[in-house]
Amino acid sequence: MILAYILISVFLVSLGAFVGVITLFLKPKFLEKILFGLVSFAAGALLGAAFLDLLPEALENNGGPVLVYALVGVVVFYVLETFLFWYHCHYGHHHHHERKHKAPMALLNLFGDGVHNFVDGMIIAAAYLSSIQVGIAATVAVLLHEIPQELGDFGILIYGGLSRKKALFFNFLCALTAVLGALAVYFFSTRIQNISAILVPFAAGGFIYIASADLLPELHKERNLKKAVIQLFYFLLGIAIIYGMTFFE
Repeated sequence: MILAYILISVFLVSLGAFVGVITLFLKPKFLEKILFGLVSFAAGALLGAAFLDLLPEALENNGGPVLVYALVGVVVFYVLETFLFWYHCHYGHHHHHERKHKAPMALLNLFGDGVHNFVDGMIIAAAYLSSIQVGIAATVAVLLHEIPQELGDFGILIYGGLSRKKALFFNFLCALTAVLGALAVYFFSTRIQNISAILVPFAAGGFIYIASADLLPELHKERNLKKAVIQLFYFLLGIAIIYGMTFFE
């Protein structure tokens, strides 16, 4: 019965990846206009998730070398992006240079989000192993703070060159790693704490890298003052919503 509750909950959380489905009903030109806002929102949401959610949680629960693991996350994501960028430059000559630059960003985001979703699945399963009531509360909390982040992730994938349908599919596929995390906790609950202590700050480091190395430089390219102000608004909105969800959680 507990396993059924866990699987249903993580699947419902994974469905949050489909929040971007609303864009299927938007015209391409209108979507292009709001895309820079989504990228700004994503940068704020990723930094908010790292500094207001993941790192405080890791410091409070683990007390180990949390910042070291976060730094390892930054380094690993830097190495991954360097390799991906090199690969696209050498084996993707038919693509436009700017698109080749964006593609690794989208792949990195999928990887980082996959790690984060894996940890979310672990959290939900661990909560249910405590009690059904705690499990339900954890599911609601995770779902609420996932929705704004998934919207930002969807924007990154679109910006990276994926079609809307492909972005929805890969975002959902990535979200299903929560199921793997939940199953890992359920079947290896006595050993899983050490894994969580590493993965939470590692995911935070990945989010910090994506936001600071890939997204914020893109925002700096805007030279129109009005659009720059709008970008700043969405950036701060992303941080504020994550803060609000974390406070509620």
